[in-house]
Amino acid sequence: MSLLPLKPGPGTGKRLGRRKSPAARRKLEGSLFIAPWVIGFLTFVAFPLAYSLYMSFHQVRITVTGVNTSYVGTQYFREILFADGGLLYDDLFPFLKEALVMIPIIIVFSLMIAILLNLKFWGRAAFRVIFFLPVIFASGQIIGEFIAQGEGSLSIITSLQMDAVLANYLPPSWAGPIGNVIGSFVLVLWYSGVQILIFLAGRQTISPSVYEAARIDGADPWSTFWKITLPGMVPFIFLNVIYTIVDLFTYPTNPIIGKVTTENYGLSSALAWIYFILVLLFIAIALAIYARVNRSLSPRKQ
Repeated sequence: MSLLPLKPGPGTGKRLGRRKSPAARRKLEGSLFIAPWVIGFLTFVAFPLAYSLYMSFHQVRITVTGVNTSYVGTQYFREILFADGGLLYDDLFPFLKEALVMIPIIIVFSLMIAILLNLKFWGRAAFRVIFFLPVIFASGQIIGEFIAQGEGSLSIITSLQMDAVLANYLPPSWAGPIGNVIGSFVLVLWYSGVQILIFLAGRQTISPSVYEAARIDGADPWSTFWKITLPGMVPFIFLNVIYTIVDLFTYPTNPIIGKVTTENYGLSSALAWIYFILVLLFIAIALAIYARVNRSLSPRKQ
C-alpha cells in the first residue's frame, strides 16, 4: 500500500486561492458597510470643501452663461487678516474669548448634573427628559428668537450691576465676553443636554464593585469622586470638549456665520477657511491637553 500523498487535482489550487481568510472577509464586510459613508462624504462634503478652497483664491462672478472665475491669489486672505481686520479682531476674537469661558462652564455643569442623575431617586427619568428637552426644541431659529427677545438673559445680572463689577476687576478685553456669557447663562445651560447624556453613559461604564471596594476601605464620597469617578470620565470629558467646541462654533450669535454672504463668494470662502482653521486649532489644543492628562493618569512603566 502506497503512503505517498495524493496529488491535488487540477482545480484544487484555484479553489484554495479563492477562499478568503476570516480577517480578509471581515475587512471586506467592513469596507462594504462604510462604502455609503465614504461615497456620501466625497460627494457632499469633500467636493464642496475643495471647491470653496478653490473659490477663496478666485474672484467669482455668476452670469447667465455660467460661473466665471479669475485668479486673485491670497488677496482675500490678506484683506481679512491685515487690510480690514475689523471682522476678525473686533467680532471674532471676543467670541473666541466667550467660547473659552463657555466650554469649562458647560463641561463642569454637565458632569455634575450627570452624576446627580445617575443616583437613584424618585422621578429620575423625568429629570433626565427635562434636561434633554432643550436639545430637541432649541433649534437655531428658536434660539435666535429667544436671544432677540432677551429671554435668555438673567434679570438678576442687571439688578446686581454685574457689568460694572466685571469692568472694575477684569481687563476690558475680558470683561465684555465674560459679561455676555453670564448674561446668556440660561442659553449656555440649554446647550448641555447632549453632554449630560454622554457623561451619564460614561458614568455607567464604571463598575459599581469599584465603589463598593472604596466604601469598604473607608473612602468618603469626595475622595471617591477624585480617585475613581473623575479618572474614569476623562475620555468622556475629552469627547464632550470636542462636541462643545463644534457646537459653540455653530452658535446662533456667531459673528462669522452671520457675515458669510453670497455677494462675494471668494471673500466668504476665504473667511470660512480662516474660521475652519481656528476651529481646528481649538481642537488641536484639546487633543494636546487630553494626551498630556492621559499620560499623567496612565500607570508608569517599571
